[in-house]
Amino acid sequence: MVKRILFFITAALMLTACVFTAMTGTQEALDGAEALQTQPTKVDVPSDPQKEEEKSATAFEDIPLDGNSEDAQFADEENPVNLEEVFTDPPTSAINPLSGLPVQDAQNLMLPPALVSVTNFPPTARPQAGLSFSPIVFELFIGDGMTRYLAIFYGDYPEGSPQTGDEDLQGELTEGMTEPVIGPIRSGRLPYESVRQLFNGFIVMASAYSKVAEQLNDYVNVFGDDQSDVNSALISVGELEEIAKANGTQLGDASLSGMTFDAQPPEGGKDAHSLWIFYAYKNQVFWRFNQDDGSFHRWQDNADGETFIEQTDRLNGQPLSYENVIVLFADHEVQREYLIDIDLLYVKRGKALLFRDEKMYEIYWTTKSEEYEKTTGKLRPIRFIDADGNPFPLKPGQTWIELIPNYDTYWETVNSEKYHVLVNGRSKGSGYWGLYFNLDE
Repeated sequence: MVKRILFFITAALMLTACVFTAMTGTQEALDGAEALQTQPTKVDVPSDPQKEEEKSATAFEDIPLDGNSEDAQFADEENPVNLEEVFTDPPTSAINPLSGLPVQDAQNLMLPPALVSVTNFPPTARPQAGLSFSPIVFELFIGDGMTRYLAIFYGDYPEGSPQTGDEDLQGELTEGMTEPVIGPIRSGRLPYESVRQLFNGFIVMASAYSKVAEQLNDYVNVFGDDQSDVNSALISVGELEEIAKANGTQLGDASLSGMTFDAQPPEGGKDAHSLWIFYAYKNQVFWRFNQDDGSFHRWQDNADGETFIEQTDRLNGQPLSYENVIVLFADHEVQREYLIDIDLLYVKRGKALLFRDEKMYEIYWTTKSEEYEKTTGKLRPIRFIDADGNPFPLKPGQTWIELIPNYDTYWETVNSEKYHVLVNGRSKGSGYWGLYFNLDE
């Protein structure tokens, strides 16, 4: 118990250096879609002894904004926690279980994954920072036609200097930052807790609506420093790594097991040159296969339904390219217009589409309890399987997961960027796939 308390206090001390002041809050509308509260929402994690016993790591609270606050002290100055002693036994294998690729620093595999809430709207938030280093990114619908990302950072952390073709814009986006950053960070959403449990990690967000925050655990709030800019909340990579260490959770060898990777494409599948996803007229996404690097590149309209721009990473100017793009069909529960939860836990089998190597495979996903879950009481990441329940391999590399309601329609359309052509086009065998997001509210 003393050790847990010390870890909590250690986390608070680490976080004093990384929480930025400003406003971010719940969203009701912004340009007809999204608006923020005028003051930051301060979230306190309720104390529940029973829940504390069930969790493997402590929940974080907001901390004083002044990093030099005299209140930020260790509970026991004579016996402070030595973080270096906590992480002394890195895994024998230096392969990231979330990507199937080697990592530069095996020690990082002992740290819990960071699940960072990254904005996608308004378009001025683009290009985001750090996404090209995330082994898995979830994209989910948050209302009013908008989507948000929950990017997992695990293994090797982002690196590289900010680059862009617009120096004025870059200066505005990274002002005051002397090292790589991740963001812009926005408010938390209900599905984050399920993903957090599955990946045994912690959430980084810019606060949350009270009815959302009370259902989230193990989170850190990061605020921006410009009340006039909803995209000002960023976190440095160094600070994120320190938070992961201060969390005090060591991952076991099987904590993130279950995903299968194979560089050799599976047999079967259908041609897949691109995937068009219609979330809303002003939120359309293309995933286009790139022959040069063997991955799918993300393109998105500029909130106008017409101008499609290849998305890049602010840190290095590189395209957002993913070896695997997965459409994961799951039940969506609309509690209110902006309160949408997604059923991801203890699912025996759900449908999914896997896009890899210019092919599309109709597969399944599962989070059912198996031997590991039953013996440890913990969960593992989503596993992908075939119709017979056998593991279905992803391509080694990064994975982008689109969370889509069950029974939404997908079909082979034609090669076009015109909405009316895409939505009405039918061309079996074309390899140009379309998916229409439709949520029954």
